[in-house]
Amino acid sequence: MHELGVVIEVVKTVERVVLEQNLNKVDTVVLQIGELSSMIPKYIRECYPAAVDGTMLHDTKLEIEILPGNGICKKCNKVFNLLENNRKCPNCNSTEWAILGGKEFFIKEIIAC
Repeated sequence: MHELGVVIEVVKTVERVVLEQNLNKVDTVVLQIGELSSMIPKYIRECYPAAVDGTMLHDTKLEIEILPGNGICKKCNKVFNLLENNRKCPNCNSTEWAILGGKEFFIKEIIAC
């Protein structure tokens, strides 16, 4: 499970921002995770308590927003969700597409109290 190492790096990054921005206390950390990324939201949630234990973020909440795994058909230019459509264009049934989004992993927001 590589999620723990990633979440530990997220915690270090958020702590650095908290110190740089002179924030008093963080309430919530918001992550955006693409449907096509290698990160599994369930595991991120499970790792978070261990990653924040003993840090300045120990009382914070974690929110995760899922970004759709969208592609564009190279034949008809239809934009569609790759997972919902089994990686096949719902318009022309082509399997030739390019990814538009869904591989992201971002710290979207640090909500301070």
